[in-house]
Amino acid sequence: MDQKTIEQYIDQVIEDREDLFLVSFKLNNGNDIQIMIDGDKGASLEDCMTISRYIENRLDREVEDFSLTVTTPDISKPIENPRQYNKNIGRILQLITEDNKVEGELIAIKDKALILEYKARVPKEIGKGKMTVVKQEIIKIDTIKKATVKIVFNS
Repeated sequence: MDQKTIEQYIDQVIEDREDLFLVSFKLNNGNDIQIMIDGDKGASLEDCMTISRYIENRLDREVEDFSLTVTTPDISKPIENPRQYNKNIGRILQLITEDNKVEGELIAIKDKALILEYKARVPKEIGKGKMTVVKQEIIKIDTIKKATVKIVFNS
């Protein structure tokens, strides 16, 4: 099975949908094709089915058998494609960067960087004790080693 041919099929089927993008593609042993897509506002089951049908109709099981899975990202999995940050504005992200770990609400994306907002305890300017302040941190996307969305349950 030719990986480049399958990549071309994926590109062809999503090129008309500017909101969809490829997160990952793997061709494993035994011709196990695994495709993960996402969209700026998420991807639907119908989107997965459309891509699956498009690719399956172009491959011939008589020539070479294969399995094909088209999925969307699981919220518990790390963010793999920088474009996935767009749909997570307003959510809490946990980031591991080259320098440290940081957690905060993603409030904006600007110039290939994330702007996170979080609360921190800092010493009072006058007197003893600490006070809570809201801070913002700009983190360049290319310095992020791992990013996950924190699942928050409101009660």
